[in-house]
Amino acid sequence: MPGFPADGMAITHILVVSDLARARDFYDKVLGATIFREYGGTSCVLSFLDSWLLLVTPGGPTPDKPGVTFEPPVDPDRIAHAMTIRVPDCRAAYKTLSERGAAFLTPPVERETEIRCFFRDSDGHLFEISESKG
Repeated sequence: MPGFPADGMAITHILVVSDLARARDFYDKVLGATIFREYGGTSCVLSFLDSWLLLVTPGGPTPDKPGVTFEPPVDPDRIAHAMTIRVPDCRAAYKTLSERGAAFLTPPVERETEIRCFFRDSDGHLFEISESKG
């Protein structure tokens, strides 16, 4: 009997989005994620940086998640979940993503151990790109 974690397991980040087509386009065209599969206009599975992203539309409780409602971020300035993408050159990644339409909060900021900056997807989910300085 396999333990946990076991070979063959993978993690998927579920992001609730208000407009599936708009979100799919952002992840495809701006971040370069690969669309793996779509389900009936309510969800889209993306492959991105050796991980899975599942974009889902809002929805109420189901038998397997009673009392749980999925909804997109209400206030993009209050974050409960963010993702960091380690990059070899933060300024180059910033330039490329900006040209593709990513809206950054600030240009790259140099800190003692890293260079980093943050942007949001089309629903306000927060991403950081970060270059380690050592």
